[in-house]
Amino acid sequence: MHSFGYRANALLTFAATILAVICAIASFSDTLNSPSPTAQVQVLSINWFQCQPNGNDEVSMTLNISADLQSLFTWNTKQVFVFLAAEYETPANSLNQISLWDGIIPSKEIAKFQIHTSNKYRFVDQGSNLRGKEFNLTLHWHVMPKTGKMFADKLVMSGYHLPKEYR
Repeated sequence: MHSFGYRANALLTFAATILAVICAIASFSDTLNSPSPTAQVQVLSINWFQCQPNGNDEVSMTLNISADLQSLFTWNTKQVFVFLAAEYETPANSLNQISLWDGIIPSKEIAKFQIHTSNKYRFVDQGSNLRGKEFNLTLHWHVMPKTGKMFADKLVMSGYHLPKEYR
Protein backbone atom coordinates (compact mmCIF):
# COMPACT_ATOMS: atom_id res chain seq x y z
CA MET A 1 0.00 0.00 0.00
CA HIS A 2 1.08 3.55 -0.73
CA SER A 3 1.29 6.07 2.09
CA PHE A 4 -0.90 9.15 2.38
CA GLY A 5 2.07 11.40 1.47
CA TYR A 6 2.77 9.45 -1.70
CA ARG A 7 -0.89 9.64 -2.79
CA ALA A 8 -1.11 13.39 -2.03
CA ASN A 9 2.09 14.01 -4.00
CA ALA A 10 0.75 12.07 -7.01
CA LEU A 11 -2.57 13.95 -6.89
CA LEU A 12 -0.91 17.40 -6.64
CA THR A 13 1.54 16.59 -9.42
CA PHE A 14 -1.29 15.44 -11.67
CA ALA A 15 -3.35 18.57 -10.87
CA ALA A 16 -0.36 20.88 -11.58
CA THR A 17 0.30 19.09 -14.88
CA ILE A 18 -3.34 19.47 -15.97
CA LEU A 19 -3.28 23.17 -14.99
CA ALA A 20 -0.08 23.74 -17.00
CA VAL A 21 -1.60 22.00 -20.05
CA ILE A 22 -4.77 24.11 -19.81
CA CYS A 23 -2.68 27.31 -19.53
CA ALA A 24 -0.62 26.29 -22.58
CA ILE A 25 -3.80 25.62 -24.59
CA ALA A 26 -5.22 28.96 -23.47
CA SER A 27 -2.06 30.79 -24.54
CA PHE A 28 -2.07 29.00 -27.89
CA SER A 29 -5.72 29.89 -28.50
CA ASP A 30 -4.76 33.58 -28.23
CA THR A 31 -2.39 33.22 -31.19
CA LEU A 32 -5.39 32.39 -33.37
CA ASN A 33 -6.80 35.89 -32.75
CA SER A 34 -5.82 38.36 -35.48
CA PRO A 35 -6.57 41.84 -34.11
CA SER A 36 -7.21 44.79 -36.40
CA PRO A 37 -7.05 47.94 -34.27
CA THR A 38 -7.55 51.35 -35.86
CA ALA A 39 -6.40 54.78 -34.74
CA GLN A 40 -6.28 58.34 -35.95
CA VAL A 41 -4.41 61.27 -34.42
CA GLN A 42 -4.89 64.90 -35.33
CA VAL A 43 -2.55 67.68 -34.24
CA LEU A 44 -5.10 70.41 -33.62
CA SER A 45 -2.62 73.14 -32.69
CA ILE A 46 0.94 73.85 -31.65
CA ASN A 47 0.50 75.59 -28.27
CA TRP A 48 4.12 76.67 -28.12
CA PHE A 49 7.39 75.87 -29.81
CA GLN A 50 10.37 77.36 -28.06
CA CYS A 51 14.08 77.09 -27.48
CA GLN A 52 14.86 76.52 -23.80
CA PRO A 53 17.72 78.50 -22.17
CA ASN A 54 19.94 75.39 -22.37
CA GLY A 55 19.46 75.22 -26.17
CA ASN A 56 16.93 72.36 -26.28
CA ASP A 57 13.75 72.62 -28.35
CA GLU A 58 10.42 72.10 -26.59
CA VAL A 59 6.98 71.66 -28.17
CA SER A 60 3.52 71.61 -26.65
CA MET A 61 0.64 70.55 -28.87
CA THR A 62 -3.05 69.82 -28.62
CA LEU A 63 -3.98 66.37 -29.90
CA ASN A 64 -7.19 64.60 -30.82
CA ILE A 65 -6.62 60.85 -30.38
CA SER A 66 -9.30 58.40 -31.48
CA ALA A 67 -8.78 54.65 -31.48
CA ASP A 68 -10.69 51.39 -31.60
CA LEU A 69 -8.64 48.74 -29.80
CA GLN A 70 -11.54 46.38 -29.03
CA SER A 71 -10.16 43.67 -31.34
CA LEU A 72 -7.13 43.35 -29.02
CA PHE A 73 -9.34 41.96 -26.26
CA THR A 74 -10.02 38.24 -25.96
CA TRP A 75 -11.14 36.17 -23.00
CA ASN A 76 -7.45 35.99 -21.98
CA THR A 77 -6.71 39.74 -22.01
CA LYS A 78 -6.21 41.34 -18.62
CA GLN A 79 -5.47 44.88 -19.82
CA VAL A 80 -3.85 46.86 -22.62
CA PHE A 81 -1.19 49.51 -22.08
CA VAL A 82 -1.25 52.07 -24.89
CA PHE A 83 0.97 55.08 -25.58
CA LEU A 84 1.45 57.66 -28.30
CA ALA A 85 5.02 58.51 -29.29
CA ALA A 86 6.52 61.12 -31.59
CA GLU A 87 9.30 59.57 -33.70
CA TYR A 88 11.82 61.49 -35.79
CA GLU A 89 15.40 61.41 -37.05
CA THR A 90 18.29 63.72 -36.19
CA PRO A 91 21.90 63.78 -37.42
CA ALA A 92 23.03 62.21 -34.12
CA ASN A 93 20.32 59.50 -33.90
CA SER A 94 18.46 57.56 -36.57
CA LEU A 95 15.43 57.15 -34.26
CA ASN A 96 14.24 59.46 -31.50
CA GLN A 97 11.10 58.48 -29.61
CA ILE A 98 9.27 60.74 -27.20
CA SER A 99 6.18 59.54 -25.35
CA LEU A 100 3.43 62.15 -25.56
CA TRP A 101 0.48 60.35 -23.94
CA ASP A 102 -0.25 56.97 -22.34
CA GLY A 103 -3.07 55.06 -20.73
CA ILE A 104 -4.20 51.69 -19.42
CA ILE A 105 -7.32 50.12 -20.89
CA PRO A 106 -8.72 47.55 -18.44
CA SER A 107 -11.70 46.30 -20.46
CA LYS A 108 -13.10 45.93 -23.95
CA GLU A 109 -15.99 48.28 -23.15
CA ILE A 110 -13.69 51.32 -22.97
CA ALA A 111 -11.26 50.21 -25.68
CA LYS A 112 -12.95 52.49 -28.20
CA PHE A 113 -12.14 56.04 -27.21
CA GLN A 114 -11.61 59.61 -28.33
CA ILE A 115 -9.41 61.94 -26.29
CA HIS A 116 -8.82 65.65 -26.75
CA THR A 117 -5.64 66.52 -24.81
CA SER A 118 -2.33 68.33 -24.73
CA ASN A 119 0.75 66.15 -24.68
CA LYS A 120 0.94 64.58 -21.22
CA TYR A 121 4.75 64.42 -21.28
CA ARG A 122 7.18 67.10 -22.45
CA PHE A 123 8.25 66.95 -26.10
CA VAL A 124 11.87 68.07 -25.72
CA ASP A 125 14.75 67.46 -28.12
CA GLN A 126 18.35 67.60 -26.90
CA GLY A 127 19.53 70.32 -29.20
CA SER A 128 17.81 72.57 -31.70
CA ASN A 129 16.82 69.90 -34.21
CA LEU A 130 13.04 70.29 -34.29
CA ARG A 131 12.50 73.40 -36.45
CA GLY A 132 10.76 72.30 -39.67
CA LYS A 133 11.18 68.64 -38.68
CA GLU A 134 8.94 65.96 -40.13
CA PHE A 135 7.82 63.38 -37.56
CA ASN A 136 5.59 60.35 -37.17
CA LEU A 137 3.04 59.78 -34.46
CA THR A 138 3.04 56.10 -33.48
CA LEU A 139 0.42 54.43 -31.31
CA HIS A 140 2.06 51.54 -29.44
CA TRP A 141 0.18 48.92 -27.42
CA HIS A 142 1.18 46.09 -25.11
CA VAL A 143 -1.43 43.41 -24.48
CA MET A 144 -1.12 41.89 -21.01
CA PRO A 145 -2.77 38.45 -20.86
CA LYS A 146 -4.09 36.62 -17.84
CA THR A 147 -1.84 33.73 -18.79
CA GLY A 148 0.86 33.42 -21.43
CA LYS A 149 3.28 35.87 -22.95
CA MET A 150 2.71 39.55 -23.46
CA PHE A 151 2.77 40.91 -27.00
CA ALA A 152 3.19 44.38 -28.44
CA ASP A 153 2.51 46.09 -31.74
CA LYS A 154 2.14 49.58 -33.16
CA LEU A 155 0.40 51.71 -35.75
CA VAL A 156 2.52 54.39 -37.46
CA MET A 157 0.88 57.58 -38.72
CA SER A 158 3.17 59.78 -40.80
CA GLY A 159 3.11 63.19 -42.43
CA TYR A 160 3.32 65.56 -39.46
CA HIS A 161 5.55 68.67 -39.54
CA LEU A 162 6.73 71.11 -36.92
CA PRO A 163 6.93 74.85 -37.69
CA LYS A 164 10.11 76.30 -39.16
CA GLU A 165 10.14 79.13 -36.60
CA TYR A 166 9.72 79.27 -32.81
CA ARG A 167 6.38 80.51 -31.46
